[in-house]
Amino acid sequence: MSRLNLDDFSDLIERPDSGVRRDAEERRERLTVPSGALGRLDELGEWLSAAQGTVPVKPIEHPRVILFAGDHGVAELGVSARPAGSAHTLVRSVLDGEGPVSVLARRLGASVRIVDAGLDCDPELLPEDVVRHRVRRGSGRIDVEDALTVEEAEAAVRLGMRIADEEADSGTDLVVLGDLSVGGTTAAATLIAALCGTDASVVTGRGGATIDDLAWMRKCAAIRDALRRARPVLGDQLELLAAVGGADLAATTGFLLQCAVRRMPVILDGVVSSACALVAQRAAFRAPDWWLAGQLSGEPAQSKALDRMALNPLLDHGVTVGEGTGALLALPLVQAAAALAAELPERAETEGDRAED
Repeated sequence: MSRLNLDDFSDLIERPDSGVRRDAEERRERLTVPSGALGRLDELGEWLSAAQGTVPVKPIEHPRVILFAGDHGVAELGVSARPAGSAHTLVRSVLDGEGPVSVLARRLGASVRIVDAGLDCDPELLPEDVVRHRVRRGSGRIDVEDALTVEEAEAAVRLGMRIADEEADSGTDLVVLGDLSVGGTTAAATLIAALCGTDASVVTGRGGATIDDLAWMRKCAAIRDALRRARPVLGDQLELLAAVGGADLAATTGFLLQCAVRRMPVILDGVVSSACALVAQRAAFRAPDWWLAGQLSGEPAQSKALDRMALNPLLDHGVTVGEGTGALLALPLVQAAAALAAELPERAETEGDRAED
């Protein structure tokens, strides 16, 4: 098998149908509710119409939360409030229905799927359908070594692509994307700093479980050192993911790219999914047209990534817990936009309208 070239996705990904979007905008002008009165919900409904290729838009009936899980060796430096190698406890909490995303998913009627791309735990601790995709056990310490080999990075990207194909084939009509990781925000901030050409201090945040000042300084130093290793491979997205990403981040990147190929819309969560989206955009500039930014998490790196991709977050509630929780909170807005666009009646045609025709 020849080596995967992420740049090839640029030829595979098309924008949502602009003609359908114009039809959706024209239909919106004919509704009984005045244009603009629904604010951003109008824009969301038109975007969904273009993504689905149909007017009126179809309701969102099969939303799916996809969480890529992994441990990052850089957590050994004390850059996270959680112990290194403990991401499997986050996975178990979600599986047991006790995580925030589990509670919200039950309430909102969304199913949850967890994919172990690189957890650092014995596989026996988790169900087979979670761990069977694992690329490797944990990722390397990115301040001093590569997170993955290039072969492992390619395997992880291909894993994400397979998951996207499985979801598209099973009828998933909207993905809520998140992560379950320890140390993942450090790798994500490194990717964003490298791609945006900024210093470590500009992108270093406090993480999902807030860290103190000393941990923040350790995290900033780790990102600084990792950036030195990232800059020489900026021209190759696969090598970049291998150097300073991780199995879960590489899988998420492949997933996002293949979702765009399959015309399946995605709601991004926090800094980790935003970092992967930025890498994917570097490979295929049209890909972000298939994504929504669910929320602003407060991580400075996420803000830089979203600005670079021109994605405007739907919510800003200060949700930092991760797990796709912030993105899932945005799901009712998207569903509401679809329902309003599809079900609001059109104005009765008047004599003036007929005269114009």
